[in-house]
Amino acid sequence: MTEFLSVDGGTLAYEVTGEGPLVVLAHGMGDSRESYRFVIPQLVAAGYRVAAVDLRGAGESSAEWPSYSRTDIAGDLIAVVRHLGGPAVLVGHSISGGAVTIAAATAPDLVEGIVELGPFTRAQAITLGALRSRRYRAGMTRLIMMTMLGSVKWWHRYLDVAFPGRKPEDWADQLRRNAAMLGEPGRMKALQGMGRTTPADAGAQLANVRCPALIVEGSLDPDWADPRAEGEAIVAAMPSGLATVEMIEGAGHYPHTQFPDETVALLLPFLKAYARA
Repeated sequence: MTEFLSVDGGTLAYEVTGEGPLVVLAHGMGDSRESYRFVIPQLVAAGYRVAAVDLRGAGESSAEWPSYSRTDIAGDLIAVVRHLGGPAVLVGHSISGGAVTIAAATAPDLVEGIVELGPFTRAQAITLGALRSRRYRAGMTRLIMMTMLGSVKWWHRYLDVAFPGRKPEDWADQLRRNAAMLGEPGRMKALQGMGRTTPADAGAQLANVRCPALIVEGSLDPDWADPRAEGEAIVAAMPSGLATVEMIEGAGHYPHTQFPDETVALLLPFLKAYARA
């Protein structure tokens, strides 16, 4: 059942399932909390209280907000954790990977650990070396076209590259649901707004994280020419010994939706070690 929390600038939608230590799931841009639909039942079965949040501008949350930065999203997640009686382990995908970094650094009393899935946490530079990767060129071109044109067609072309090979069994329905959401007033504007943000605010907080962190990268993620190197760079920017990087072979930018069992297999040991009631 959807619940709502009013924060500065709008209303956040979220859904809580299960009982136990609190785990908060945050999706990437242009998506909704349903991106964790294959993960949530497994976490609940393992004994966790799971709160899946629709980001500002997405899902059932308010569509139009003053801004869509990682710092904004971090504030939203902190508000949800406080409302639900944290602390919590935060799981963030893509733009939300950067947001959970900021949340951990700025609200350490509420964040026990962070998991970043294909995170955009550091400022990116397009290099000639990266452009030699056909997968990277395709992903970046389609993202740029979507951001410029506000086009669902170009967004779905990006998703086709971001889910290389194996697609979710409900792929056609996923695209239909996604197109319907982005067709609602203000939703595409929110996606474009997120696409124009910089991860510099998250990168500036990496050295201030004090809780354990797990970085999960898909080996075929088109958002980086070398996903492992990106994950290792994030780990290197955090205090020594706090973070580790894990790879999911064959996964693109959405490991939790494309390879949910493999993602959960990485999540559960981390949660067992750091999530507490």
